[in-house]
Amino acid sequence: MKVRYARYAGSFYAGTRESLRRQIEECFTHKFGPGSLPSLREEGERKIIGLVCPHAGYMYSGPVAANAYYKLSLDGRVGVFIIMGPNHQGIGSGVALMDRGVWRTPLGDVEVDHETAKEILRHSSIIDVDDSAHIYEHSIEVQLPFLQYIYGQSLKFVPICFLMQDLETVCEVGRALAAALKDKNAVIIASSDWTHYEPQRVAYEKDMEAINAVLKMDERLFYSILESKRVTACGYGPVAALITAAKGLNAKSVELLSYKTSGDITGDTSAVVGYAAISITR
Repeated sequence: MKVRYARYAGSFYAGTRESLRRQIEECFTHKFGPGSLPSLREEGERKIIGLVCPHAGYMYSGPVAANAYYKLSLDGRVGVFIIMGPNHQGIGSGVALMDRGVWRTPLGDVEVDHETAKEILRHSSIIDVDDSAHIYEHSIEVQLPFLQYIYGQSLKFVPICFLMQDLETVCEVGRALAAALKDKNAVIIASSDWTHYEPQRVAYEKDMEAINAVLKMDERLFYSILESKRVTACGYGPVAALITAAKGLNAKSVELLSYKTSGDITGDTSAVVGYAAISITR
């Protein structure tokens, strides 16, 4: 069996099972989190199509991410997750998917759903099977412990890593996801942080303009704002792919669940990174 080992346990998040569970629980109960621990509501309505979640170290962005995962826990059991993140390392194919194996974290193994991966590939001419893009990338890995905390060992997912984030590419991926997932009980997660290393006021203003385009589900407006305002969101491609897919899956509403910056956590507002949790529902 192919195993993708955790690269960021002990740095971005705690490195042992018990310490990681405690850290995740602290994210949920944090003043910037939802305020209570999640409990999976099996009979939930399953309205969530997708989420945007941050991917910094848990001490910085974990409470913001916890808002998205708490909402997810109320929505019922999910069959498969598609987790999309940017390629920070510059390794591998332009759009890279892993189609088999497990990802190992301190909370156990998460199975890659081969059948769903195969279906996504069937609908896309641009996605490659390329494990190398995933070996050192953190943006997808850091989402898994939150999901494991809620869903336990039943969790399955497909990881997609974007080195190419031009609008044409990401919209093609979004359309492929909509086609592949139309009859599946699936949730798409777009992993992104927002403005990087600017003063708090500047980051907030820029990020809110870009987030408002996401709330309008307008990927072209989103890209226009990213360019005109020079918004340094790193996972903009996954976010736009999610918007495209969600529209194809009959999305009805988008909600900003939380927005904070690293400055809200540390008190240093001179050069912050922005973090947002957003849900898209049918």
